[in-house]
Amino acid sequence: MLFQRVCIIITMPLISYAAPQEVILSLAGDTMLGRLVNEAILKNGYRYPWGNTIPLLQQADLRIVNLENTFTSNTQKVPKVFNFKSDPRNVQALKQAHIDVVSLANNHSKDFGDDGLLDTLQALHKKSIKTVGAGKNIRDARAPVIIKKNGIKIGIIGATDNEPGWIATRNNPGINYFTVHNLDFLLADIKKLKKRADIVIVSLHWGPNMRERPTQPYIDAAHKIIDAGADIIHGHSSHNFQGIELYKNKLILYDVGDFVDDYRVDPRLRNDWSFLFFITVAKDGIKQAQLIPTKIERMQVNIATGSEKNKIIHRMQTVSKEFGTLITNTSTIQLKGIDNG
Repeated sequence: MLFQRVCIIITMPLISYAAPQEVILSLAGDTMLGRLVNEAILKNGYRYPWGNTIPLLQQADLRIVNLENTFTSNTQKVPKVFNFKSDPRNVQALKQAHIDVVSLANNHSKDFGDDGLLDTLQALHKKSIKTVGAGKNIRDARAPVIIKKNGIKIGIIGATDNEPGWIATRNNPGINYFTVHNLDFLLADIKKLKKRADIVIVSLHWGPNMRERPTQPYIDAAHKIIDAGADIIHGHSSHNFQGIELYKNKLILYDVGDFVDDYRVDPRLRNDWSFLFFITVAKDGIKQAQLIPTKIERMQVNIATGSEKNKIIHRMQTVSKEFGTLITNTSTIQLKGIDNG
């Protein structure tokens, strides 16, 4: 077994600037701007949900989150437990955080039906925020986004194994749906995208809520997705972060947790804890990743500090070690991963 060449550092807010032929990606998890967050934005302004993370987000070249609410005035809820929507004006909050791309492949993009999804797409596109994982038809839902930065083409695909009844069709809006037991069309799309892009990111809303670790079917699926051409898997859905795996010099973030929301906090799994993930890439692959611990409180995300920061880091050490990703330096928190390929 060989040590990976990818360097992963967990650090407080110091982001290395990219070289001329590199790109810094910023990835974060579930972002829900509805309910109490919606109220907080209307009361405190568009910058409020992001706390002191905005200067960090500004340092990235490309920022991606999973958007877990609709932007709509529609009041017709679909029958389910939780339906999330935000005032359409609050798209401006995403602009304040410099968000470039959102995945809509999740279990909330059709909380207010087809009209709610179409309203959301229109609101985002009007503000030049790109979307993946859902669309006005299946072609749009499966379509990737390709963004060129510093001479590097970054390709992004979104998909989910949530809400099979919401799958987009030839004539109806919906999501890009898959299962870990049926990856054929997703793998085919990744292979096509790899021919057009230098770096491929697959953003997946997958698996059940509140799981500390991915089960073996998800690990097997992640490896197949990497083998098909993905460089980074941006996983989310559990609401708590899971371990990092370095597989064939590619990065699997099984679940990045929650970024900002108003959700009840589980006292054991601590879904208010996560990271901002900064990944430096070049045309030939991943060069470095930096993880900055974050905490959600009062409908706002901020950089974690003190003993809480250390607890967040320790949890990431523990769940990542199970994948052979070893945290070897507790001052700079540098991880060395073992090649599992």
